[in-house]
Amino acid sequence: MRNLTLTAAALLAGGTLLSTGLPASAQETFVTIGTGGVTGVYYPTGGAIQRLVNRGRAEHGVRVAVESTGGSVFNLNAIANGELDMGVAQSDWQYYAYNGGHENFPEANPELRSVFSLHGEPFTVLARADADIHTFEDLAGHRVNIGNPGSGQRGTMEVVMAAYGWDESTFSQVSELQSSEQAQALCDNNVDAIVFTVGHPSGSIQEATTTCDTRLIPVDGEVIDQLVADNPYYAYSIIPGGMYEGNPDDVRTFGVKATFVTSTALSDDVVYTIVAAVFDNFDQFRQLHPAFATLEPEQMIHDGLSAPLHDGAVRYYTEQGWM
Repeated sequence: MRNLTLTAAALLAGGTLLSTGLPASAQETFVTIGTGGVTGVYYPTGGAIQRLVNRGRAEHGVRVAVESTGGSVFNLNAIANGELDMGVAQSDWQYYAYNGGHENFPEANPELRSVFSLHGEPFTVLARADADIHTFEDLAGHRVNIGNPGSGQRGTMEVVMAAYGWDESTFSQVSELQSSEQAQALCDNNVDAIVFTVGHPSGSIQEATTTCDTRLIPVDGEVIDQLVADNPYYAYSIIPGGMYEGNPDDVRTFGVKATFVTSTALSDDVVYTIVAAVFDNFDQFRQLHPAFATLEPEQMIHDGLSAPLHDGAVRYYTEQGWM
């Protein structure tokens, strides 16, 4: 956590005292939130939290800054290393970060703490309409963007590949593009398919489906059935038909939850303040992105949370009678 006492000497910038809304003797707490690519849902999620917290900073002294990052795995490692205070992460990677034993998280992080869960994130496969891809198995032998290292989409894709007994040689070409780059690569015919673990509607998927002819690909069958059965943080999900141009039918896949996490390094009072800013203004929060429309507080404090709740969050939820 980054604390800075706001005195005249500390805040002089080019001879001008920066206005903070707090007395010069007060202390303002700066909190950094790691998100994801700017076209995904994590970035506006962080922005929504930032907006609700910062408008009250003159009263509570907490100020949030949002960073676009590589995604879930990056955020969880950065929190463990003290480089970020909070972050958004997929529920599966939250599980691995807390428990360890995975190649991305060989060591457990017992200091990781949940704050609340967010929207569902279906594992989404989008292919060019002129590629002969109709099922997940059809990706074999094609040019596929498997996501950038450190992203949740890359991590989940590697889990699915392992379940099928695949590796990168299964594809004719592998790309490691960030989420913000993949729609253009698909429509420029540089790849045949992209994968994305993301809440819907997604700006990246909308960009691709409105720019070129594409097809959402179902991800189901016996291999996925077993994957979902073996891992409690996975569940089947539906991408509604008609949400994206050229895709009128429901598409069945599986997915995870987006979760908001921190560590014990962040104080109870600061976490309480941030949680209160969201849930005291929950109707406004739900209006800040379409993916939030169906969120319910009682589910958000349980669903998809593999690490213990932070004590500051527990204090707020207990006051509300939710725990």
